[in-house]
Amino acid sequence: MKIIHTADIHLGSKMESKFPKEKADVRKKEVRSTFLRLIDYAASNGVKVVLLSGDVFDSDRPFKKDKEFFYGAIRSNPDIDFLYLRGNHDGMENYTTELPNLKTFGEEWTVYEYGNIAIWGIEMTGGNAVSLYTSLKADPDKINIVMLHGTACDSTGQNLVNLVKMRNRNVDYLALGHIHSYGGIKALDDRGVWAYSGCLEGRGFDETGEKGFILLDVGEKVRGEFIPFAKRKIADYSVDLTGLKDFYECKKAVEAAIDCSASDIVRVVLTGAVEFDDSDLAEDVEKALDGKYFFLSAKNKTENAVHVEKILGEISLRGEFARIVTKSDMDAGEKGKVLAMGLKALAGKGGDIL
Repeated sequence: MKIIHTADIHLGSKMESKFPKEKADVRKKEVRSTFLRLIDYAASNGVKVVLLSGDVFDSDRPFKKDKEFFYGAIRSNPDIDFLYLRGNHDGMENYTTELPNLKTFGEEWTVYEYGNIAIWGIEMTGGNAVSLYTSLKADPDKINIVMLHGTACDSTGQNLVNLVKMRNRNVDYLALGHIHSYGGIKALDDRGVWAYSGCLEGRGFDETGEKGFILLDVGEKVRGEFIPFAKRKIADYSVDLTGLKDFYECKKAVEAAIDCSASDIVRVVLTGAVEFDDSDLAEDVEKALDGKYFFLSAKNKTENAVHVEKILGEISLRGEFARIVTKSDMDAGEKGKVLAMGLKALAGKGGDIL
């Protein structure tokens, strides 16, 4: 039997703080369309069950259009069962639409059986976060899949999944939601494994890398495969520009560092000490690469290269400052720190006290 494990769809997520409005509107639509593509994939590949391990919606009170979209998609695919476990974002969503192929959970363990496969789920609250482990009574003779939403750790509490307490409870596959990146399928104990599917689409630069879902093939054992599925990849690059003499060299270095397609979303953090005026560097990079990617953002964390030998010969405030420091009794390391801090302050760039 084939089952899809996915989570953290976050329908209705606000993206205007992360992208310009026109790009944010596109991404909102793409989050929806990728969910529909997942359902099409399921229908075309003989998938019987889709596990939704929390945060289908981005808030407890979803917009009407997002609810209509989600429940409409389920209604239109009656041959697939959707097992929806609410997470920390959509924990108050009231499952207002009753559909025969929509299976939901509550504050006590609920199980849905498909032949020899038992799929368990419980929505974590302050009242059951401690007791839920011992109250799980999974049949050792069945293939047991367990759905939970929270952070995998060795502690117990709301929104925490204590992996130690989940061991030796006849769990074959622990389908987790809450973490938005796939990190592999890992051993839980001698019998079972656990995994985060990650989200289907990254929504910002804190959600970089491949996004998709896990396709489970359940026979005598549970075998899982991560399927990359996102419309666009989000990538973050740090580019050291130390020693570069002009903007042309900088642009070439940035282009060489980026390994993305034109449809992807890119952030570039510019670092190092440059030999030219870097005051508008981020804006210049964004303009120079405009149109090469769906969206590109640049952050300038460079500094101007300091040539102390030249500054020592200047008849200026910074020249006098440099001469005083170099003639002081401080050791070489301390002189370097004080010079860097003072010259930055004199240039009007401030800086933390070292």
